[in-house]
Amino acid sequence: MTDRTYTVLLYSDDPKVRDRMRLAVGTRPAADLQVEFVEADDYDACVRLVDDYEIDLMLLDGEATPAGGLGLARQIKDDRPNAAPPVCLVLARAADRWLAAYAQVEGTLMFPLDPIETGRTVAAMLRSYASGGPVTTA
Repeated sequence: MTDRTYTVLLYSDDPKVRDRMRLAVGTRPAADLQVEFVEADDYDACVRLVDDYEIDLMLLDGEATPAGGLGLARQIKDDRPNAAPPVCLVLARAADRWLAAYAQVEGTLMFPLDPIETGRTVAAMLRSYASGGPVTTA
């Protein structure tokens, strides 16, 4: 896995949130994984990036407006039943995890992002995705 760079899509309407996501993941969430980032600040840009790039993981802001990460994840999963990249949703409330399950999200993280937990979660999801197995958080 070391010779491949994985592409992580960061989605939030707030550039500060995207910065926090990028910093929490880092360019090496694990010693054997390197990532690059693409960013979207609205629904259309996010869908365009999913269509135009090989996205390995989507990290979505559940609090984004007007299109939240929950709705965006569900729409992308519905539109691409077997081709949607895995999604990790960042939530403000633990009580919203049931909504993430409804949206068919493979992983969740909580605001504020903990860099160790974020790196561990992203690394586990990327490894699962690369192996072709079911994508889940560790």
